Amino acid sequence: MKNSTRTFLADGGILLAAALWGVGFGVLKDVLDYLPPFTLLVLRFLPGGVLLGLFFLRRFRETGWDDLRDGALVGLLLFGGFACQTTGLQWTTAGKQAFLTATYVLLVPFFSWGIHRAFPGGRVFAASGICLAGMSLLTLRGASGINLGDGLTLVSAVFFAGHLMAVERFTRRRDPLVLASLQMVVLGLCALPFALFERPDLGGIPLRGWIGFGYMLLFCTIGAFALQNLAQKYTPSTHAALLFSTEALFGAASGVLLLGETFTPPMATGAALMMGAILLVELPIPFLRKGPSPETRS
Repeated sequence: MKNSTRTFLADGGILLAAALWGVGFGVLKDVLDYLPPFTLLVLRFLPGGVLLGLFFLRRFRETGWDDLRDGALVGLLLFGGFACQTTGLQWTTAGKQAFLTATYVLLVPFFSWGIHRAFPGGRVFAASGICLAGMSLLTLRGASGINLGDGLTLVSAVFFAGHLMAVERFTRRRDPLVLASLQMVVLGLCALPFALFERPDLGGIPLRGWIGFGYMLLFCTIGAFALQNLAQKYTPSTHAALLFSTEALFGAASGVLLLGETFTPPMATGAALMMGAILLVELPIPFLRKGPSPETRS
């Protein structure tokens, strides 16, 4: 298969994962009414990692200590992101947090530049800035000031940027599905000590809560993270970060279509800017350097 075709399919996989997470945003808000955050992380990621591992059990036959080490690292980075984000949401708004989390779109190109010693390209930085501006219009409505929750959210963005970079690097030398399974198990185990203090009432969860949880487990956890790891083997993390930012766009669209929320003109402008940022990277523009392809990086 040609590299361009692989990259195209990988981009499609990332967009599908972003769509699953975006639609799941409203579902997550509902599920959190019945399950506390760390308990939800344990119930999502421990069974998710085990189920994915059992489904692709043959791929684990050659798993060694190096695979376990890399899986533990990406799992720790992902846990750091979710832990800071979940805790920070207690002191900030969901829309403001969505914007601050999206700052990983700008962090990833800088991390990539520092690690790979290769300039990601002018269009990547331009697209990242445009995307962040679009995200602000899409998510920030009446937000002001910086508080503890905002600070924790910015820390989570650093973890998520590191996670994207680690997945890009490790999927070149590890089985992407094995890595996805291991990171889920590690995240669930890290969340377990915190969940023990939450004491949720599992018997009081209504049917709609369990249906929402089922969606989170099957589509937002097993499906989306498997797609991410498979796709990032064939596309650079700078590119992936832009595509994953459409999670907010899909979330806003699902809110309008499924929940009857209002899609305001500033939100429409923000969505257009985000799509323009993606096209800036996807379409050939001679005077803007795109940067090295994923196959040429170390």
